[in-house]
Amino acid sequence: MALPIEDYALIGDRQTGALVGNNGSIDWLCLPGFGSAACFAGLLGTDDHGHWQLCPADDYTVTRRYVGVSSALETTFTTATGVVTLTDVMPRNDDRSDVVRKLRGVSGTVRMLHVWMVRLDYGAVTPWVRRETVGGEAVIVAVGGPDRLILRGPRLPRASDHRHSDEFDVAEGNVLTFSTTWMPSHLAIDDLGDHDEKIDASITDDEDWAGRCRDDMPQPDVVRRSLLTLRMLTDAHTGGIVAAPTTSLPEDPGGERNWDYRFCWLRDAALTIGALIQAGYTEEAELWRGWLLRAVAGDPQDLQIVYATDGSRRLTEFTLDHLPGYADSRPVRIGNGAALQRQLDVVGEMMIALERTREVAGTADANAWALQRSLVDNLAKTWQQPDHGLWEIRGPQRRFTHSQVMVWAAFDRAVRAVEEFGVEGPVDRWRDLRDTVHAEVLECGFDPSRNTFVQHYDTTEVDASLLVLSETGFIAGDDPRMLGTIEAVEQDLMRDGLLLRYRTQSGVDGLDGDEHPFLACSFWLVSAYALAGRVDDAHALFDRLCGLTNDVGLLSEEYDVGNDRMVGNFPQAFSHLALVRAAFNLAETRSNAARPG
Repeated sequence: MALPIEDYALIGDRQTGALVGNNGSIDWLCLPGFGSAACFAGLLGTDDHGHWQLCPADDYTVTRRYVGVSSALETTFTTATGVVTLTDVMPRNDDRSDVVRKLRGVSGTVRMLHVWMVRLDYGAVTPWVRRETVGGEAVIVAVGGPDRLILRGPRLPRASDHRHSDEFDVAEGNVLTFSTTWMPSHLAIDDLGDHDEKIDASITDDEDWAGRCRDDMPQPDVVRRSLLTLRMLTDAHTGGIVAAPTTSLPEDPGGERNWDYRFCWLRDAALTIGALIQAGYTEEAELWRGWLLRAVAGDPQDLQIVYATDGSRRLTEFTLDHLPGYADSRPVRIGNGAALQRQLDVVGEMMIALERTREVAGTADANAWALQRSLVDNLAKTWQQPDHGLWEIRGPQRRFTHSQVMVWAAFDRAVRAVEEFGVEGPVDRWRDLRDTVHAEVLECGFDPSRNTFVQHYDTTEVDASLLVLSETGFIAGDDPRMLGTIEAVEQDLMRDGLLLRYRTQSGVDGLDGDEHPFLACSFWLVSAYALAGRVDDAHALFDRLCGLTNDVGLLSEEYDVGNDRMVGNFPQAFSHLALVRAAFNLAETRSNAARPG
């Protein structure tokens, strides 16, 4: 049975990721890539849908941590008879995927349970499993269609009732290493090699990378963990960052708000570029920038808001009816229909991010600018159309205020590119459009009776996305209209001290059910507080939000305050992105306040 979401931790090789429970069970793993079918899918069903568990056979208590500042997870099990540690890591490989699990006896003797149950195609297919010898080593091989999984270890479990299980003792000083390796089923099995060197190299690489981060920000350890999480969610070859490594973890348990987040949103990619540059990672920002430019290349009218990690476009949405879903939450969705939506804000997000790369580089890239100009020119023809907004509503399209503000940002950054970097473009036309959009938003997207910006032009409802208006430069953070917006958002969307995205009761999203506070929105409030001069409130909220991370520093999409638990896909890139940006916005606010004059 799946655990509470916060009881999982992520390990990964920057091509895919596994969720490891604090009971030593890997309940979710898609191989070989983030978007591949899961071979361990117990997270969305039962143990019978696939899992791999190593834990004491008797009662135990558990603590866990990441090894240093790395993606290697260490779980310590304490029993009445002894203590063992389990280190889980996915070393990086180009042509295969490995999950390595190393048991160490710390004290006494502990009886261990080992269960390896592979179920391919999201738990629907039982593979052909047999024992083989590779390079003189006995292994267990599971084959089904294009997939082959190989279990190695000093003691291999035996088959019983369509699963492989075993019990054995681990005494003080014992070290036992198990691994599961994915390879294409049509290739011959070569020497599987020694994992130890690759494990050490992976840990060293992570710690070297994390050591380059700025440290002049609040909660530096939490920020570094968020940055490393974003790195784990990034395809190291293509640069695409997935919104989460999971699908269909519900926003409202038992409801229909269940989405596949194993894809790359342009908005997330753009925001990641900004967060990396703020943290001092300019070279890594180039990797994301490269993915961004390749994904959107072509006719600007064909722009999608979300792509696969390799930039491919077909993300057809369908359901897996054989899975009962996490906490009986159906449907379980594969693919994402939002790929076909129109979201006008993404061009503005991209223009802001690419402006930051120009500022860091000190020059404009001709090819990148040609693409940006094409996108802005197309936006000049379409900006007055309604869209689905950044929340990907499945109700009627609207003229969302946030979308129109990001349209303004797109024209504004295009003008600044011409003025500051000397690139070519119809700057007078862009200035006129920028001013026209600005005036329209102030007229149609603002409610003077309540002194607040509104969710869209045909409502008096507010939306948490309005909090980013000051960060984009559309309006000053201490402008009375922005202060009124912050107050209205607090009044309408605050639940137990955290923010909802919007009121689902308004029916704007076309879906049944409710949802919980969306963590990124509360981090936006931190930044809005800081820009409004409410610095103490900003720090207090930031510290509270950092305290909502689980025991290894991870955040989900939403948080159920009443039940003190996480909900939604996990770990969520958008939450960690917003955390990083809020931390550096606070740092910059403090730095600006310290400057004389």
